[in-house]
Amino acid sequence: MPFDDTSSAIAETDSAGSEQLPASRKQRNKTALTETFLKNVKPSDKLQKFTDGMGLYLVVLPSGVKTFRYDYRVPKADGSAKRETLTIGRFEPGTASRLEDELKTLDYGLAVSLKDARALRDRASRLVEVGESPSRAKAEQRAVAAEAPTFGSWVQKYFEFKSDPKSGDECLADSTLDLRKSVYRRLLQEPLGKLRLEEIKPTALAELLDGVKSNNGPGPAVHARELVLLVYRFAIGKGVEVANPAESIQRRTIATFKARERNLNRREVKVFIDALQTTQTMPTLRLVLKFMLLTMVRKGEFIDATWKEIDWERSSWTIPAARMKAGKAHTVPLSEQAMDILTTLRSCFPSSRYLHPGRYESDIPISNATLNRSIDATVKAINDKLAPDAEPFEGFSVHDLRRTASTRLNEAMFPEALIEACLAHQKQDQVAAAYNHAKHMGPRRALMQGWADMVDCWMKGESAKEVIGATKVRIDAAAHDDADMDL
Repeated sequence: MPFDDTSSAIAETDSAGSEQLPASRKQRNKTALTETFLKNVKPSDKLQKFTDGMGLYLVVLPSGVKTFRYDYRVPKADGSAKRETLTIGRFEPGTASRLEDELKTLDYGLAVSLKDARALRDRASRLVEVGESPSRAKAEQRAVAAEAPTFGSWVQKYFEFKSDPKSGDECLADSTLDLRKSVYRRLLQEPLGKLRLEEIKPTALAELLDGVKSNNGPGPAVHARELVLLVYRFAIGKGVEVANPAESIQRRTIATFKARERNLNRREVKVFIDALQTTQTMPTLRLVLKFMLLTMVRKGEFIDATWKEIDWERSSWTIPAARMKAGKAHTVPLSEQAMDILTTLRSCFPSSRYLHPGRYESDIPISNATLNRSIDATVKAINDKLAPDAEPFEGFSVHDLRRTASTRLNEAMFPEALIEACLAHQKQDQVAAAYNHAKHMGPRRALMQGWADMVDCWMKGESAKEVIGATKVRIDAAAHDDADMDL
């Protein structure tokens, strides 16, 4: 049962039994405490105790720290009663009172208002009435909380789930998973990793993301917010009852981005192809990925390609209408580098009708996922070698190789209509139609050879400026040459 000591502040021991409190002066005002009194009471050279009522009182330490405590007695088996003290919380001016629902789960020991302290005292007194010790319950709650999974442990469970093939469609591509792991390691692990899920509040998370945006940029901040959002959703889906702090932080309050389709810059082309040479995949698949970069074709256009489509004499590859997106046959002029790759593939697969057959059967082509898996493995190898604070190499798909060629050629100021013709994009304007006509194969061949030469320059770490200039001259010359009219 609670008890009041309104006559004086008697020396006492708190629930831990470790701090012997000296006697203090009597509280002059025997009535209940007020917020004004709490704000204005000053520390002295001795501990002071001010009673509120029903066992609740304020302790003011010489350091100026003000804490609410609750004294009570718990019956013992022998009929006696044990005196205990529960630290309700500390008083800090300006602390707002909680709503009723918040008080139900409010822990002891936090900053509280006078109203909160009285509500917590009432909660503790109800335990005392049924013979239970609030201090013991508090210690047990702390022990449970110490063993509760942290945000960091939930992140690891999330990564394990998303990397498990048995998760089916929930399984993420290696490149995406590596990006999210990097975001956690660099931006979230230190500030959030050791916190329990319920300890991460929207306001604190918003401040953290603002800091990430300021120090690392809006992109990393958006990715950090998304990872927190997804980890909480994963935990909630596993039955954890907790509010998701990222739900109340709208992505647009961090940054908005125009849709960006991935393409590799010149440095990334070199980094990727260099890493590709040591990736744990079939050597011929490495050649195929470079071949697709050089020819700008779609994945489906290559996978089912057969050797009868290759014209070795004219260094060209005619893709039949059935495999073209626009439903019209498309002839690809092949650069010297592309021809070298085809020659190697032919040597490796002499008995198959496909440019690259499946791994175990020569009469079927490679699967749709094979090339993307090789890219993912290469991107992972690149990121594994990066320094912890380095920006991760962003993943991409086979189709992004085609987009890379288009972007870099447009960046080099080659004729847009000519680039579109090489990509087999259907244009309505007459210029594009003219470039797409068979008699203008010459300019397209010049551009395709120039593109392959540009890639070679980047692989050597050299500028492609001279190659670009020479290619434009050849394109102009080919546009006035009728040598390819019979193609």
